Amino acid sequence: QVQLVESGGGLVQAGGSLRLSCAASGNIFRINDMGWYHQAPGKQRELVASTTSSRSTNYADSVKGRFTISRDNAKNTVYLQMNFLKPEDTGVYYCNGHVVIHDTTSYKYLEVWGQGTLVTVSS
Repeated sequence: QVQLVESGGGLVQAGGSLRLSCAASGNIFRINDMGWYHQAPGKQRELVASTTSSRSTNYADSVKGRFTISRDNAKNTVYLQMNFLKPEDTGVYYCNGHVVIHDTTSYKYLEVWGQGTLVTVSS
C-alpha cells in the first residue's frame, strides 16, 4: 500500500558530498516521523537522522555538523544532505517512515522501510 523509494547513493571521495532522496507513494493520509538509517558492512543498522512532521530534527553524534535532514511534506519526500563524507560513512542508507493510511473505515499506522541505497566513500 505504501512504498518508500530511495535514490542518490553512489561513489564519492572522502570530503565530498551526496544528497539522498526518499519518496513515499501510495494511499497516504499523513507521514509522521521520517528518518535515515545507516548500515555499515557487517554492522547493525543505526539511526543517522530523523525529522518529525513539524520538521524538528535529531542527529547521531557522528554526523552532527556534516549531515542535514529535511523534508517536503507536499511531496512526501525526505532528503539527507551529506557533506564532508568519511570512509566510515560507507554503507547502505535506508529510509524509514511512520505513515498513516486511511481506508474506508479506519486509520492505520504503518512503519515502512525503503529498499536502501548504497553509499561508498573512498579514502
